[in-house]
Amino acid sequence: MKNHGQPQAIGSIATPEPFPRQSFDDAREAVAALRSLYARNTSFLRDSFAALAAGGDSNRRYRAFYPEVSVTTNSYTQIDSRQAYGHMPTPGHFSTTITQPDLFETYLVEQLDLIMHNHGVPVVVSESDTPIPLHFAFLEGTYVDGSAAKHIKRPLRDLFDVPDLDGTDDQIANGTYEAPVGRPRPLAQFTAQRVDYSLHRLTHYTATNPLHFQNFVLFTNYQFYIDEFCARARELMAKGGGGYTEFVEPGNVITYPGEQRLDAGAPALRLPQMPAYHLKKPNYGGISMVNIGVGPANAKTITDHIAVLRPHAWLMLGHCAGLRDTQALGDYVLAHAYVREDHVLDDDLPLWVPIPALAEIQVALEEAVAEVTGFSGYDLKRIMRTGTVASIDNRNWELRDRRGPVQRLSQSRAIALDMESATIAANGFRFRVPYGTLLCVSDKPLHGELKLPGMATEFYKRQVSQHLTIGIRALEKLADMPLERLHSRKLRNFSETAFQ
Repeated sequence: MKNHGQPQAIGSIATPEPFPRQSFDDAREAVAALRSLYARNTSFLRDSFAALAAGGDSNRRYRAFYPEVSVTTNSYTQIDSRQAYGHMPTPGHFSTTITQPDLFETYLVEQLDLIMHNHGVPVVVSESDTPIPLHFAFLEGTYVDGSAAKHIKRPLRDLFDVPDLDGTDDQIANGTYEAPVGRPRPLAQFTAQRVDYSLHRLTHYTATNPLHFQNFVLFTNYQFYIDEFCARARELMAKGGGGYTEFVEPGNVITYPGEQRLDAGAPALRLPQMPAYHLKKPNYGGISMVNIGVGPANAKTITDHIAVLRPHAWLMLGHCAGLRDTQALGDYVLAHAYVREDHVLDDDLPLWVPIPALAEIQVALEEAVAEVTGFSGYDLKRIMRTGTVASIDNRNWELRDRRGPVQRLSQSRAIALDMESATIAANGFRFRVPYGTLLCVSDKPLHGELKLPGMATEFYKRQVSQHLTIGIRALEKLADMPLERLHSRKLRNFSETAFQ
């Protein structure tokens, strides 16, 4: 029977040549193999798509797989109990899929080197059984002309693998994943597809390439802070960098030391939802700053995605409502506990889970406040309170019956209220990213003390500059700290992944 022009059934599956399993005792050699395998397999998918777009055969399926790294240990090796990561919790077989090893090269070398050192075992590089979605095989910045689809007679899903949401969940990070019998246990918190998904989202939300993100991140809920950060960064670049090597703005516009003109990239025609700015140092040791806008949904969204880059710390700098009569506009609040009335993480992190303060972060922030303001010891209490910060999902909570919220705030001993800080801290806890919060009191709604016309401009001009200086100084202190001190054991669960 003739098919009258209807597409025929898909025949064979085209794949690259099988990749033999390789064992390595050197982390750099293992990562080089991961890079080679990933480059080969993604190139295969891109080339196959290009051939189809040029009018090639549409009766085959094209498939390539993510690289995988695995390790097996049969000993309860005694490791340095001070280390938060770099070791397996029990004997067994552990593995993880890998994507974009060029981007994660330094991270992967560090993680694999620690495992080899702590357990005295080799690592194995192979092909996984997880297909690479075509969407994630394209290079950053690739533009696919819509006319290409005219030459492809079948839906892409018939010809290539597409993103599978079943493979992009956060069960490992949430501590709820249970490996099926006979399957390896996870070596890392995120699968390759989950990482790829977030890398693409980061480009969309921030208008900067993920490779520009640094290991120390500032979040803010006001554009004033971004304006001040940009002014400082441009001044630094004009004066030679001061240890920083580049300043990157949305559109991947780069300013290099000694230059006052922008170079490379193209300024974004419109700012994205959560624009990011990067003051870069070698080995990702600089500072990225993101304007997350208002609300816990934005705070969760951006931290969900930045977490896959495995930063060393993130801090929230923003404005808050002061809840105590003894506070004054411009005072600082150093959060040491959180009341989570934001609700965006309720399904991932139950409310009964405490979000502890991290000593290393708290000390760095307090020392930075003292250095920048000139207050110290008991006198520091004049301008800063340490206490509980509450985050709420209703910006106009004052317009409702306030008896319930005010009573809860009083019972929790809260000293400040905002919409983002608890979310950022909770996601830091969930993803094992050291976190902290330093807020600035900008109004006191419970006491009728709001900014009068004209006061706001002067307040922002004075306080934003000082507040940002404190945040930058705190991150620089954390960057000088050994990583084994910064990454806290408080954030690790009973059966933790070996990768940080």
